[in-house]
Amino acid sequence: MKLFAPLTLALLLTPAALAQHQAFVVNPDASEVKMTLQTTHELVSGAFHIQSGSIDFDRGTPKMSGSVVVLAASGKTGNDSRDKKMYKDILQVQQHSTVSFEPRTYVGVIAPSGDSTIQVTGIFTLLGMPHEITIPMLVHLDGASATAKAHFVVPYVQWGLKNPSFLIWKASNDVTIDLFLTGKLSK
Repeated sequence: MKLFAPLTLALLLTPAALAQHQAFVVNPDASEVKMTLQTTHELVSGAFHIQSGSIDFDRGTPKMSGSVVVLAASGKTGNDSRDKKMYKDILQVQQHSTVSFEPRTYVGVIAPSGDSTIQVTGIFTLLGMPHEITIPMLVHLDGASATAKAHFVVPYVQWGLKNPSFLIWKASNDVTIDLFLTGKLSK
């Protein structure tokens, strides 16, 4: 009986000890989304502003929730006329002011501190249409601070966006995205 009580207490407390729920709250001003689009004449580079972001995860389960929201009309490529065309014809910002990613699950192990490489699967919403995508991410946890870096390709034409090609200037049907998120962890 004396052995049973401590063993029972240990079994009851184990789920609480294993629960590692955390929230990663993104600092929009210190985070960035960069894009590159290959064309016949140049490599077009641009950046977008992150409006908000918060991701909940538990290192004990492969589930995630939350979202990262980007302002569609914040994109800048260094060419005002190209940006206006991108807002109006490609991203249709009058009807779709944001682009978002909502993580659902991940594969890999998120270490309590340091670097971890995981594969995050979620819903990428572009022009109001949801698309499932898996994104490789390098996550770094350091006390109450965290970063996440990702490099991935979005098949924007396949997902229903217009290709900006005209005359002899041809653009790729895919755009490369580099995502850098930084923020704070909370429990």
